[in-house]
This record gives sequence, structure tokens and C-alpha cells, in this order.
Amino acid sequence: MQGKMAKAQKNRASKAPYISPNQLALVGFESPFTKHLDPGNRWVKLAKQIPWDKIANIYQRQLNNSITGAGGINPRVAIGAIFIKHMCDLSDREAVQQIQENVYMQYFIGYSSFSYEPVFDPSLFVDLRKRFGADQINEINETIMGLVTEEIKDEKQNAQQNNDTDRDDSAYLKETKGATEQETTVDPPANKGDLIVDATACPQDISYPTDLNLLNDAREKSEKLIDILYAKIKSADEQKIKPRTYCEIARKEYLKVAQKKHKTNKEIRNALRKQLSYLNRNIKYIHQLLKYFDTIPLNKKQYKYLLVIQTLYEQQKFMYDNKTHSVEHRIVSIHQPHVRPIVRGKTNAYVEFGSKIQMSIMNGIAFLEDLSWDAFNEGTRLISTVENYKRRFGYYPNKVFADKIYCNRDNRTKLKGLSITLVAKPLGRPSLAVDNHIRPGERNPIEGKFGQAKTAYGMNRIKARLSDTSESWIASIVLVLNLIKLIGRASLCLVNKLLRIYLAAENYIWINLKYHSQKMGWPLAT
Repeated sequence: MQGKMAKAQKNRASKAPYISPNQLALVGFESPFTKHLDPGNRWVKLAKQIPWDKIANIYQRQLNNSITGAGGINPRVAIGAIFIKHMCDLSDREAVQQIQENVYMQYFIGYSSFSYEPVFDPSLFVDLRKRFGADQINEINETIMGLVTEEIKDEKQNAQQNNDTDRDDSAYLKETKGATEQETTVDPPANKGDLIVDATACPQDISYPTDLNLLNDAREKSEKLIDILYAKIKSADEQKIKPRTYCEIARKEYLKVAQKKHKTNKEIRNALRKQLSYLNRNIKYIHQLLKYFDTIPLNKKQYKYLLVIQTLYEQQKFMYDNKTHSVEHRIVSIHQPHVRPIVRGKTNAYVEFGSKIQMSIMNGIAFLEDLSWDAFNEGTRLISTVENYKRRFGYYPNKVFADKIYCNRDNRTKLKGLSITLVAKPLGRPSLAVDNHIRPGERNPIEGKFGQAKTAYGMNRIKARLSDTSESWIASIVLVLNLIKLIGRASLCLVNKLLRIYLAAENYIWINLKYHSQKMGWPLAT
């Protein structure tokens, strides 16, 4: 036992408890961060704008700790680290290192003093992305952005209240004191706001998929599966002969065509035929080896690869026999079989490989409406987006700005029934209904959001490998877009709040002074 050393355990994350930022602090006992950090720093301003208590409830709700009884990582640390990673477009390791070195980032995730230790192991980001699916991220997004919409609503009400100079002050006093009661009727809320809708593709971080490269990858993976199965059989039967895969010959045949700068169609087709035959032979060998076992001796990941390469072979054989390049649910990566080709028709990229999302904007706030790994027609998702708008804000939009693909007759009829104006290219000849024609500048906000997300925050190259972690990655980028918007509104909201308090106090003093002056008969200058 003396020669054996204890195995070092990975420091996954600290179990520091979550402390609500709304907890009252005693005067003189503030944390060092509160005293010495710059209050104008973006992380300090953003930390004060985010409702951490509500987000912590969303995080803890899906942990099921009441059932398992296991303790978890501090919710603010977990969520704050995801925010930092995507706001700065960092890798998992770099995000952990930046938090370890930056005092403002540590304040943002809830630390009361600077720590030299890493916040958690970088591998924990994978578990966090699995834990935070797109639905949870969207719920957090709506929770945070609900505060912004309330502030916008208060600003509009305050402006309307200030412009109403003809109001009867005495009637206002009676109304506030409850002297009279007015009968109210419940009417459906009027349509308010403008909704902008559009869709885009989020390319995955995969190599460009050609048929020859895909067949070569599948052939190499099938050879590894044969080695695994043969090793298990050889341990019980040493006389068993390993099947011949001709891997060296197959590799040379592949490189002979793949390394050529200019390939003819005949050369590519001959190379595909040979790789198909090699892959077909390997798949048959795998099924022969599986007959030696009562149960499949492969783990979950290996069995998934077996199913993928079999489906890939069937698709490639179908396209080879029918001389076509399209097939339903075409696999473009054996490592990420959920990725699909999305035809975009752009100049620089006619086809993109990844997921397709639909996003909406209201008052500069972005919402992820749909995410699908298969291509979809945006026109079929417009009404559901409008219904999501009503669910969030309590009323339908007044106007909807949409692309031509959204403007089919069915959508026009349904929007007209909801008293919603569709600002888009009208039906019929161009000279008709020109007043309702959409202008290019009216859709600039959502195009700008797409450009900002892809250029600054990495939406043009999703580096997660699993489907659920990729969806979480995309939803987190949409949330970061809104957090940047929230930072810009932080100082403005503070000024508006102080201004509302001042105007309310001034209005109250003036009304009471006028009321008592009239009652006592005192002259009052207007």
C-alpha cells in the first residue's frame, strides 16, 4: 500500500452557497468589491441589472435536488460564467482563465473578494450546456428582458402623463383619495408595438462535407469498430482470424483522388464506387462479429457510430445509383449526424451546414422563436411568433415587418383578422398598395442583430458537438445580445427613474398647494 499513491481528484467546482444580492448589508461591513471597484465598469453595471434571484430559481428548478438531495454549484457562478464566455466569445478554458484573472468578472459571478483559484474545471461547461437547454436559456432571457419592457412601458406612461396638461387637478385629487368610484369595463388590450421577424442559419464547426470524404471517414470508423469487436472475441477464442479490411489499399485509393487539385466527374465516381464497396464489406464483417455475442458489446457512443455509418452508406448508395446529390435527412458529418444542409442561396455560401433559427425583435430586444436542424419554411412559423409576442407582453403587435417568404395569403388573412398591419411587399402589381411597402431600412435592426451575433459572438461557427449543447450555445448568444442592450440602458434607466420620482413629487406638491389655496381663498400665482 505504501507504493500506491492516492488518485488526484479533479476540482470540478466550489460548493459556495448562493447569496441573494438583495440581502441587506450592514453599514461598514460591505465587501471589498463594493468599496473599491469602478461603478461604471460594464460588469458592475450588468451585475446590478440582472435579477439573479429569479434566474437562480430557474436553474435550481431543473436540478431536481429535492428528489436526489445532491448539492449543486452556485447558480450565479454557473450562469455568470456562461454569460462571460459568450459575451467575450471565449473558449471554455480561456473563459475560466479570464475569470480567474479578472476582479470585475469575479464580482459579476458573485464573489465577495478576489480569489486566485479557478472558478471551476473547464470541462464543467459541457455539463452546464447540457443542463441549460434552449428552453431554459429562453426562459432566462424573457425573465431578464421583462424588466426592460417594464421600464419602456413606464417611460411611455410617464411621457403621456407629462403631456396631459389639461387634466382637472381637483378631479385628480378626488380620484386618488377614493372619493368617487368609476365603473370599468374589461376590453381586450389594443395592439401595440412593432414586431420584426426573420430567419438565418447557424453553421456548425465541421469540415466541408464531400461524399468522398464522408465515405472515407465512415470506412475508417468501421475499421475501428471491427478492431474493438475482434479484440473481445480473441480473448475467448485465440484461433479466430481477424477479417481483412484492406485498409491500406482503401486509403491509397482515397488519397489518389482526394489529393488531386482538379478532379473529373469520372474519377470522383470511380473513387465513390470503391469506397462504397470497402464500407459495405466492413459493415457485413461487423454484423458477422456481433453474432458471437448475446448482447451488443459496444458502448453508447460506439453503437451510435455503427448506426450512423450504416445510414450514411444507404444514403450514399442511393445517391450513387440514382446519380443525384440530394436525399432526405442527408448526413453531412458522422461525428455530428444531427447537422443538416441548409440552402440559403447567398453569394459566398449557397449551402450552410447547421441549424436554422427564427428570431424576432421588439424594441431592440431579441427573442429566439424557433430552432430546427431541418430546413423549414419561415411562412409557417409567423403566426406562432405573433402568439409568442402576445404571451410575453399581453397584447398583439400593431405592425409586423417581415420578408417576402412570410407574406402568403394565409398569413395575410390571419393577421388581418387580428387587426395587425403586415408591412411587407404587397400582392399584385407593384403600383398597387405602395403605401404599405416595406422599406429596406425598416428591417435593418434584425439584420444588424444577425451580423452582430455572427461577427462578434461566434454564431457563424457553433463549436459545440452535441445537438442539445449546440442549441444552448445559440440561445446563449441571443441572450448576450440582449445583455449588451441592457448595459447601454442601465444609466438611462437610472436617470429616468430619478426623473419620474422628481416629477411625481413636484406634481403632488403643486396639486396639494392649489387645493388648499382654493379652500382657504389664498391668491395663487399660475
